[in-house]
Amino acid sequence: MSELATLVRPTPRTVRVVRPPHAQESLLMHQDLVVALDIGGTKIAGALVDSAGRLLVRAQRPTFAQESAAKVDSSLLEVLDELRAAPEWQRARALGIGSAGPVDAKAGTVSPVNIPVWRDHPLVATVRERVDGMPVSLIGDGPAIAAAEHWQGAAQGRTAALCMVVSTGVGGGLVLDGTLHPGPTGNAGHIGHISVDMNGERCPCGGHGCVERIASGTNIARYARETGWRPGPDGDATAAGVAAAARAGDPLARAAYGRAARALAAAIAATATLVEIDIAVIGGGVARAGEVLFDPLRVELDRYATLSFVQGLELAPARTGTDAGLIGAAAAAWKLLGEPVA
Repeated sequence: MSELATLVRPTPRTVRVVRPPHAQESLLMHQDLVVALDIGGTKIAGALVDSAGRLLVRAQRPTFAQESAAKVDSSLLEVLDELRAAPEWQRARALGIGSAGPVDAKAGTVSPVNIPVWRDHPLVATVRERVDGMPVSLIGDGPAIAAAEHWQGAAQGRTAALCMVVSTGVGGGLVLDGTLHPGPTGNAGHIGHISVDMNGERCPCGGHGCVERIASGTNIARYARETGWRPGPDGDATAAGVAAAARAGDPLARAAYGRAARALAAAIAATATLVEIDIAVIGGGVARAGEVLFDPLRVELDRYATLSFVQGLELAPARTGTDAGLIGAAAAAWKLLGEPVA
């Protein structure tokens, strides 16, 4: 071989194949999906969700919680039928449900406080019949939110977290040892019904002095009005209206949020003491008050979380927003398929 041929001999190299856009789209079209249902007192939402947590197809109906069990079932089945009509349905392999509770994951039944016409309602059986026997997982809405925040939100990468929703009610879920801990019945982390005032008002759950009876949006607004606060010219008498007044310096509005923060801090500190969480994530409508809630909450948490192993507990606003229930329900479905994502 000539010296010139030796010099120009090609050297081995790695060839990277770049798929054209249409080929990548075709590949995505063949990926498995899961079905997610988020059942609350005002709406029933559904989605087809991929393994990255993207909601590809959506459907939603009013719950009709005060009408009849059959009416609520009708809304639920309409959501499922709309999803079934989508071409992507053919790729669905499992279904996850995050429902207002209490739920009984073992029995597949629900008795939501905010859907009084459903008592020991056979939710899993109803859904499974509509989806031709597809595997179904049921968890409470609090654990669903925790799964969402651990997978896609502020608790990503954390091994121990409490994730809460503070809205018309107060709920929550736990991440322990790096994985969702819904408990045997799917209700673990239901922080709204921890008592923080032994002589407090009776809660609709039957307890006294529950966090929810003090810190929910409904009860923040109620307490503010009872102590003399009045809405401004816009007439907004909700917790959002109270928050706006607190931002403007209204002492009664600030006191209402301070009271709520104290109840939340006591419950968060108690939870941290029991299971050594390192972050508490808070979402829901009340959390949208921002520093009106978080400033007094940090102060109060310092007062209650005093032991060395809970000092410095991190607080963070939730990131998954109104899709949290769907994302968390999807996480439960992926776990059924042997692909735990949260």
